Amino acid sequence: MTNWNLGVIGFGNIAQALIGGLLKVQAVDSDKVHVCAAHYDKLCRNAEKFQVHPYQTAEEVIEKSDVVILAVKPYQMEKVVAPIKGLLKDKLVVSVASGWMFDRFETILEANTHHITISPNTPTAVAEGIIIVQDKHSLTDFEFELLIELLKKTALVEVLDAEHMSIAGTLSGATPAYAAMFIEALGDAGVKHGLTRASAYRLASQMLAGTGKLYLEHQDHPGAMKDAVCSPGGITIVGVEALEQNGFRYAVMSAIDACQNKKQQ
Repeated sequence: MTNWNLGVIGFGNIAQALIGGLLKVQAVDSDKVHVCAAHYDKLCRNAEKFQVHPYQTAEEVIEKSDVVILAVKPYQMEKVVAPIKGLLKDKLVVSVASGWMFDRFETILEANTHHITISPNTPTAVAEGIIIVQDKHSLTDFEFELLIELLKKTALVEVLDAEHMSIAGTLSGATPAYAAMFIEALGDAGVKHGLTRASAYRLASQMLAGTGKLYLEHQDHPGAMKDAVCSPGGITIVGVEALEQNGFRYAVMSAIDACQNKKQQ
């Protein structure tokens, strides 16, 4: 368990996922987590779920913390950081805001502030997440190693350069929504053929989790994993054909393209 006191400025879905995962694996003590957000009443309700400390101001959170996680909306970042940048100078600052890379933070933080950009996804909440970490940062080697060790308790950690942070963030951050749609669709199919919805959702969810773990453990090519299930003349290959007829892979690639194009607008 880390001895760091963690401060979180902005306590939305991603911040809650990150903190929730760390608490789930007992990597942090809830008594050492300090949070603030724009709507204090809502913050108190969310903080109570995790048994962490809510505060009305960012200044209070920073005062209590060794590490400060900036989790406000990207468009709010400059406005939020401006009045507190002096206080952040002596902290380890971690951003989870989409689109905010190291060089951009250098323009709004005080010189020599130790900071790094990461991109967690929502499955981090159950310690099965992905966290993309930008390789360019101003942490000491010791701070970086400690942070990575902490994050690895809840997620697969991938360290990448700024050029690839966007697509990696899309592949890991947007796609839980698509995976949930896939689970829902499989559930509908199960219900159509007589399964209860609860049973169908459980089976589909475990199948998706297990297939992912199977790849991570053995790292066989996904095509080989597909082939291993497709017996000649069997039922699975007929389903594969139906997916291809309906543009399954093209639809997935188009969804990622749409995300990336939106980011560039």
